[in-house]
Amino acid sequence: MIYTAIDNFYLPEEQIKNSPSRKDGIDEATETTLRIYGCDLIQEAGILLRLPQAVMATGQVLFHRFYCKKSLAKFDVKIVAASCVWLASKLEENPKKARQVIIVFHRMECRRENLPLDHLDLFSKKYSELKVELSRTERHILKEMGFVCHVEHPHKFISNYLATLETPPELRQEAWNLANDSLRTTLCVRFRSEVVACGVVYAAARRFQVPLPENPPWWKAFDADKSGIDEVCRVLAHLYSLPKAQYISVCKDGKPFTFSSRSANSQSQSATKDFSPAVGDAVDTKCPSGSESKDGKITTPHEMATDAKKSDTESNSLPIVGDSREERRKVGESDREKERGRERDRVSRSHRDRGRDSDKESDRERDKLKEHSHHRSRDRLKDSGDRSRHHSSRDRDYRESSHSSKDRRSRHH
Repeated sequence: MIYTAIDNFYLPEEQIKNSPSRKDGIDEATETTLRIYGCDLIQEAGILLRLPQAVMATGQVLFHRFYCKKSLAKFDVKIVAASCVWLASKLEENPKKARQVIIVFHRMECRRENLPLDHLDLFSKKYSELKVELSRTERHILKEMGFVCHVEHPHKFISNYLATLETPPELRQEAWNLANDSLRTTLCVRFRSEVVACGVVYAAARRFQVPLPENPPWWKAFDADKSGIDEVCRVLAHLYSLPKAQYISVCKDGKPFTFSSRSANSQSQSATKDFSPAVGDAVDTKCPSGSESKDGKITTPHEMATDAKKSDTESNSLPIVGDSREERRKVGESDREKERGRERDRVSRSHRDRGRDSDKESDRERDKLKEHSHHRSRDRLKDSGDRSRHHSSRDRDYRESSHSSKDRRSRHH
């Protein structure tokens, strides 16, 4: 049976003082400043990404745990903070895309370092490198954690403790704020969440001058000790005495990680300026008569003249750049003219086709009208013939009837 403890990542103060960063020559003040700076980045990025406070708290704990095992000289604070936000959003079931995290950290870096707010192209080489670095750092974090990323925050204990102690409501908000600030320090990797919760409750009660029961001591009911509470209060007081944390480049290779391409370009340009040769140090290319060449052979004036003639003929045989550009421009203009002529031919052809179609339609309409009128005339002639036949038959009948009546009268007489 394999058993994994939930709170298995707590280190003594001596081990934190002998961290990998300290072994690489980074002093305690610089390490503290960079830890606070990274936690500030995580908190600000979580607000811009509209993540809940639990995600920022988990990211800050992972950040401190990682730098207890790895050095600040090998892993830059900015990319580790971004990877912690990305990993914590997935652990707390509020995942964000790598694109969103990179864009937010790019904008924060531009704001903090007073750089122009340029757009980060998602199809640029810089963005591809940032995405690869983000994934690589996340894998490093998971590997160092042993893929055990469970985090227990002191916030859930604060509400229970204050409800049990029956403290005023303003004390709850103050204790909550102190718990958020405690995540910028190494308290989360030194003490259990219950001890940190008791420490921030004690500090908030002292600030608001709210008495807490001491007989028996109230902290014993919450499985804490007085020395741990005093250490939490001391670390928080030291945190509030420090100035605003600023970024310090401590990378060993001298290439600090940047999210902005402008800052990287400016750094590379300054480096090239520092190492570019001066004008006076340029190599003298003039060679006197009878001087030595690169191969150490002595060249005579006659050989130099023949070489000059060869170079002249080669230069004459080469095409002139200006002429080739002019020819290319003329060819491009002629191609454009041909294309315009083809377009005009297409338009005129389409107009002619439309005219032909309209003529055909009008001819069809005329044929239909002629056929219709012809049919009507034939129908009229037929009707008139039928009527004349009908009248002639009636006259014939009338005559026959009149003749028969006359014959009858003559016979009668």
